[in-house]
Amino acid sequence: MHELKISVITVCYNAESTIGRCIRSVIDQDHDNVEYIIIDGHSQDGTLSIINNYNSQINIIVSEPDRGIYDAMNKGIALATGNVVGILNADDFFADNTILSAVANAFVTSGADILYGDLDYVSPSGKIIRNWMSGDYKHGLFGKGWMPPHPTFYCKRELFKTFGNYSLEFGTAADYELMARFIHLNRPQIFYLKQKMVKMATGGASNKSYLTLIKVLYFDLKAMYKNNVDFPLIALVFKRLTKVKQFF
Repeated sequence: MHELKISVITVCYNAESTIGRCIRSVIDQDHDNVEYIIIDGHSQDGTLSIINNYNSQINIIVSEPDRGIYDAMNKGIALATGNVVGILNADDFFADNTILSAVANAFVTSGADILYGDLDYVSPSGKIIRNWMSGDYKHGLFGKGWMPPHPTFYCKRELFKTFGNYSLEFGTAADYELMARFIHLNRPQIFYLKQKMVKMATGGASNKSYLTLIKVLYFDLKAMYKNNVDFPLIALVFKRLTKVKQFF
C-alpha cells in the first residue's frame, strides 16, 4: 500500500493560530508516501513564517493572492501528483497519525474511487463539541440532505480530470457541489471509512451571519438543481437541519 501516493492540500490565509497544528498532523502521519502541498493566499500575519519552519517537510509551498479557498484548492489540485487527493484546511487536523495509512489501505483493498469517513467538531482548544457520523452511502441520499464531511473526502486524482474541479460559481457550497457532482451525478465506487479521520474547528466560512446563511441556502439549492438531486427543496431543508444539529 505504500506505493499509493496521497496528495494532501492545505489552503490557508492569516491562519497563524492554527496552521502549525495542521501541518504537524500531516507530517506526523505514518504513511510514508505523502505529498504535502500548502496554498497560502498571501497571508499578512505570521502564517508564512510558521509554514517556513517546516519547509523541509512540505513538498510545495505557494503564497499568492487568490479568489478564495476553492480557487486555492484548484491550484493545489493542479500541482498534485498523488494517486489520491484530499483537502485538510488550516483550522483542521488529523485525528491521529494513522489516518493516511488507513486511507491508503482502504483504496488499495476496496478498489474505490472515492473515500470518506467521520469527524469531530472541536473548539479552538481542541475539545470535542459534536460528532459527525457519516454512515454508509446509498444512491439517493443526497436527495435526503446527506453529504459526507468534506475534510474526510478523498478521491483518485484522475476524477478531477474527468468530472472537473471546484466551481467558483457556487460560492460557499462549492465543496458540496463537487461532492454531489462526483458521487450523486456520476456514481463512482464509494468507500466509507468507519473511523474518526479529522478534527474540524467550528465556525466555518458558511456560518457567520444571517446574510451569509441566505447566500449559503441559495448556493446549496443551485448546486442541487445543477446535479439533479431529487426533491431539491426538501433536500435543502434536511441538509440545513442536519447542519444545525451538527453544530449545537
